Amino acid sequence: MTAFDVSERRIWDGRAESYARTYARLCAHTVPALLDAAAVARGTRLLDVGCGSGSVTVAAAERGAVVRAVDAEPGMVAATRRAAPGVEARTGSLPQLPYPDGEFDAVAANFVLNHVGRPLDALVELRRITRPGGRVAVTIWQVPPGSGQTLIGRAAEAAGLVRPAWLATVDEEHNFPRTPDGLRALLTAAGLGDVRSESLSWDHRTDAENWWAGPAAGVAAIGQLVNSRGPEGVAAAKREYDVLCAEFASGDGDLALPHVALLAQGRV
Repeated sequence: MTAFDVSERRIWDGRAESYARTYARLCAHTVPALLDAAAVARGTRLLDVGCGSGSVTVAAAERGAVVRAVDAEPGMVAATRRAAPGVEARTGSLPQLPYPDGEFDAVAANFVLNHVGRPLDALVELRRITRPGGRVAVTIWQVPPGSGQTLIGRAAEAAGLVRPAWLATVDEEHNFPRTPDGLRALLTAAGLGDVRSESLSWDHRTDAENWWAGPAAGVAAIGQLVNSRGPEGVAAAKREYDVLCAEFASGDGDLALPHVALLAQGRV
């Protein structure tokens, strides 16, 4: 594993429930488009890679697909099993998954490439386990991000918090532009054909306390930044956050947070 992979394991260890209560609903927004891109329908043999709390698995099963699920974090696997009883969910991590060549008609990875240290190798693995003619569909967060995505980071910066030294980034030789063209080129380099990539933009609506609860509980890299100076740092960032939230206040009292993701698909 790369240093980034190691830090990702540390970030997500034991945080499945906190993720399910907070960021899971945000990440579920792209699920219908992701499943459409993977051509998931009744009878499709689908693998949900990085299944998280099970939003892709549940939606695919509702379409009549034959779904299996995998995640590197055991807590996420347990959450998916609870959300979709009867679906085979197991632990496994990219770029080596415990499935034979050509096992699936389609593979879907919702915001998974953001969390691997070798994205190209991960996509090559997704291609390997997909049958000839099958589809691979992925989402990632776009860079530059939507303004709603930077809200917590701005609060942490205003509070003087500094990114922990152990919190690694993707090595330059393995990184790629998080743009439609950059993601399209990555899928092409992985050997996929008929590749298409697009941006998806939406306002995530949530209440301010729920949006804060995720990073306050240490969820994701931003959660590690928020907690980098202990309870005093969390409190300082929360004070800044409460002020900045006014920029995103909607008429009903919730926040409307602009987000931008990338959706790409390719055929084996």
